[in-house]
Amino acid sequence: MFYGSFSLWILLALPGLLLGFWAQMKVKRAFGKYSKIRNSRGLTGAQAARLILDHYGLRHVSIEETQGMLSDHYDPRAKVLRLSPDVGRSPSIAAVGVAAHESGHALQDADGYAALKLRSAIVPAVQFGSWLGPLIIMGGFMLMALTGATDLGYTLAWGGLILFALTAIFAIVTLPVEFNASARAKKELVAMNILSRDEMKGVNETLNAAALTYVAAAIAAIGQVLYYVFLLTGRRR
Repeated sequence: MFYGSFSLWILLALPGLLLGFWAQMKVKRAFGKYSKIRNSRGLTGAQAARLILDHYGLRHVSIEETQGMLSDHYDPRAKVLRLSPDVGRSPSIAAVGVAAHESGHALQDADGYAALKLRSAIVPAVQFGSWLGPLIIMGGFMLMALTGATDLGYTLAWGGLILFALTAIFAIVTLPVEFNASARAKKELVAMNILSRDEMKGVNETLNAAALTYVAAAIAAIGQVLYYVFLLTGRRR
């Protein structure tokens, strides 16, 4: 039983996790490479982001510094763009590319981009379901094993799986949000002459590697959900 479950996990969940590890390495490699190359205009990531935001009349969106390596993000509730020191303070090609990507999320917010609104709306439920869902699933299995209450345990486990499945929905919804933000960033960097077309090679390499991490997260989340589905359906039979 254990061997079969572990083999199933290897088949369904491990590929996404390995892809994610590889993607993270690509991001760090690309960012490390182009963070050492100064852009021709000498703009920091924060300055480039401010140019893009102001160009679209988003002067109410503030830019703050946050700690952590590549912890950059846009907060749609507070209307704040938070950039790490390696991005906000740096005049590198990589820093400008990452800052422009996060600015792309602010543009999405201003446009009422549907996928961003959906992702923001389900965040609380996802945070709740990501840790509680597996606990409920395991509780259902334990109930079946210890008390023989098959129907009740089975129903409880499926309830936990539905909660946990929100993580996969979140990961899938994240894909168009991130791809669109990168597309907006690349467009504005060229259109506003913030970077030259030659410098865009570094931006493309960095943002494309980052996009792969979201693909990996979606594959891993779907694989994990399918793993629980097969466990439950196999248990029922």
